[in-house]
Amino acid sequence: MTERSSLSGALMRHFSETLNTLFSESGKNPSTCGLAVAYSGGLDSSVLLFLTVEYCRSRDIPLRALHVHHGLSPNADAWLTHCESVCQSYGIAFACEKIVVANNQGDGIEASARKGRYLALGRMSAAARVEVVLAAHHQDDQAETLLMQMLRGSGVAGLCGMDRYNLAPMLFGNASLMMMRPLLDASRFELEQFARENQIAYIEDESNEDARYLRNALRHQVMPVLEQISPGFAARMSRTAMHMQAAQNLAEALAEQDLAHCSSEGGTDLDVLRVKDLSAERINNLFRLWLAKFHVRMPSTSRLNEICKQLFEAKSDARITIYHEKLAIHRYRHRICASDRGRESMSNALNVAFRWNGEVALPFPEFHGTLYFRRDRRGFNPEWLQQQSLCLHLRRGGERLKLAENRSTRDMKSHYQALRIPFWMRQQLPFVSTGSELLYAAGVGMQSQFCFEHASGEAEALAESQIVLDWIAD
Repeated sequence: MTERSSLSGALMRHFSETLNTLFSESGKNPSTCGLAVAYSGGLDSSVLLFLTVEYCRSRDIPLRALHVHHGLSPNADAWLTHCESVCQSYGIAFACEKIVVANNQGDGIEASARKGRYLALGRMSAAARVEVVLAAHHQDDQAETLLMQMLRGSGVAGLCGMDRYNLAPMLFGNASLMMMRPLLDASRFELEQFARENQIAYIEDESNEDARYLRNALRHQVMPVLEQISPGFAARMSRTAMHMQAAQNLAEALAEQDLAHCSSEGGTDLDVLRVKDLSAERINNLFRLWLAKFHVRMPSTSRLNEICKQLFEAKSDARITIYHEKLAIHRYRHRICASDRGRESMSNALNVAFRWNGEVALPFPEFHGTLYFRRDRRGFNPEWLQQQSLCLHLRRGGERLKLAENRSTRDMKSHYQALRIPFWMRQQLPFVSTGSELLYAAGVGMQSQFCFEHASGEAEALAESQIVLDWIAD
């Protein structure tokens, strides 16, 4: 056996063993879950495609390639033609999506292209019912990633680098798509050598030479120097990433324990007093996990410290609201809660006129909820209610409600306080009125003067003939 065939055979065997391990650990069956390769046409993805084609042919596994046309290079059309031609020669399915890369969102062209690329992969995978996409990230890419994260001052999570496989619902816009990286143990040199030995044609992306991008600058100006100073450093940095992943797993396990201990009544709210008993490091660790449950990006360390300072150093009766991405984080009565920031920005002028025609429920998407009409002994007369011109609206000010004839009429602030309805929820709870008369306040109850109650001795069918309103938020 020649040296050339021995090197190629070693990489192919290692690739097959790695992919088998990834499928086994992730619980994915490539024969049934759908398998694709993210194929740009460059060296790395071309070698990955070659290896995957061989793997799938020997196992009779359907395979397709997914190509994203960014439109950033004058050669992009030629790359698309090349990729399609290669896939035809392999006899595998090929899909492409052209995207428009925006450079007006503050992320920069490189980050915007990456974001658009992953969303396109998510859409193409969903359309093809593919649950696993293979990416060609390799050992040198992992080392570059760690160097970039170190330069950014990242913590343990950032220094974990790229996972061997992971779900990323927000990144892909696809909750079921898993990305696997079977080449993370292979070096760029090994891939170059494999491509030469197997005469694999690939394209050269001129943007990879542009040192204005941090990754390219590290690749061309820093990593060669590090290799001279410490040969094989990339492999050792990959081991560092593995150690960081182990440390991150321990941190997450501790955070899960702290979250279970500090959650109020088993829900998503946090008990302020219990959280304050933790050390500052464990509080930060807990908050990162808590925020991750809401699928938002992690704040910077300084921002996280500021959030914790506001939440825990304020007076016990303080009402605090902090905004982070789509979340509004509140402190109220020794609880820390998170809600949808968008719902809290609803206009007080929002109102919807409607009539009730006997429906069990009426959805009101503008108010993010549904109004239910159920039968009970005490409530509105259904014939009377059907004759009313009704309006669903938010708090206008001056609303007063009497829940029972033997109780006093109270303003809404008094009702909310008595029921301990958090201050941020009060502005989201709608009212039902007819003309100038208030009929119902969500979360509180109905206006007593319009309610009728059947006597307990009446027939069952007649006893539960009145209408009670219930508001259920989405």
